[in-house]
Amino acid sequence: MARQADEQLAVSRVHLPKQTVERPLVQVTKRLLMALFVLVLTVFIVWLDRDGYYDNADEKVDFLDVVYYSTVTLSTTGYGDIVPQSDGARLANVLLVTPLRVLFLIILVGTTLEVLTERTRDEWRLKRWRSTLRDHTVVIGFGTKGRSALLTLCATGLQKAQVVVVDPSSKVIEAANADGFTGVLGDATRSDVLLRAEVQRARQIIIATQRDDTAVLVALTARQLNRGAKIVAAVREEENAPLLRQSGADAVITSASAAGRLLGLSVLSPYAGTVMEDLIQQGSGLDILERPVIKSEVGKNVRETEDLVVSVLRGHRLLGYDDPEASPLQLTDRVITIVRATNPRPGAVRGSGNAKPE
Repeated sequence: MARQADEQLAVSRVHLPKQTVERPLVQVTKRLLMALFVLVLTVFIVWLDRDGYYDNADEKVDFLDVVYYSTVTLSTTGYGDIVPQSDGARLANVLLVTPLRVLFLIILVGTTLEVLTERTRDEWRLKRWRSTLRDHTVVIGFGTKGRSALLTLCATGLQKAQVVVVDPSSKVIEAANADGFTGVLGDATRSDVLLRAEVQRARQIIIATQRDDTAVLVALTARQLNRGAKIVAAVREEENAPLLRQSGADAVITSASAAGRLLGLSVLSPYAGTVMEDLIQQGSGLDILERPVIKSEVGKNVRETEDLVVSVLRGHRLLGYDDPEASPLQLTDRVITIVRATNPRPGAVRGSGNAKPE
């Protein structure tokens, strides 16, 4: 019983993207029109063979009697005061009116059946989602930073089905669902909330909370649940960055100092600030990306490559472009380059200038 209660709680906290459905009023209107059409069709069929019916009240069947008979027949009430008497009328009831009666009932109870099956359908979708979710991306916080991070990742080919957003605000989760992402409602500092997001099977975790202390607690909890995932976190104050790294974050982005640096550059050199802002913005002007060294570049100096190489990643070492050990390039190297914002080469990964080797 306890396990069943936990599963029901998980259903209420995990919000899968809603499938495109019509508004309830539109659905009800359509069903009423369909029911009315079935009723009119039945009236027409009975009216054509009205002489084959017998009315116990006055032995005559007029138009009102036909409408009355069609209504009570489709609703399965069947008072028996008007009955089919001829063989043709009885055959029409068997072959035409009875199927219309079944269709009429299906239309009327369709809304009720949908409500009854909605919970079962949601549970089935949730179980299917959990069984297929592997190596996904978990985003803690869906504010400006979290949205921007996802925008960058999706621009490089990340599927929305491989993203889970965790946030304590129901409105934020609704916004994430509207964008096509699965949402988990709850406090990400709690392990049970992260487990609902399947963080133990995630490949990468982005922490974009509003408070630095929350980010530290989330990093500690996430690292405890998943030792191998890459964790990238954002903090407001630079003094909290070391603490976040000690908590398990592989890379820490200091938003306040980064914004301050950009402001300073814009004051000292407006053009330098423009270039930096261009690098930060996704998909316009210049772009910075990490890619593997291609065969034609092996043995060359970093300055001899087609792209502008700023760093070389060799093993776990990040070498600057002016480091004597960076040249010549090796086949197992990865280079961080500045290029025009076009389609990247195979194996390329867009990122920011704050890249850090794993």
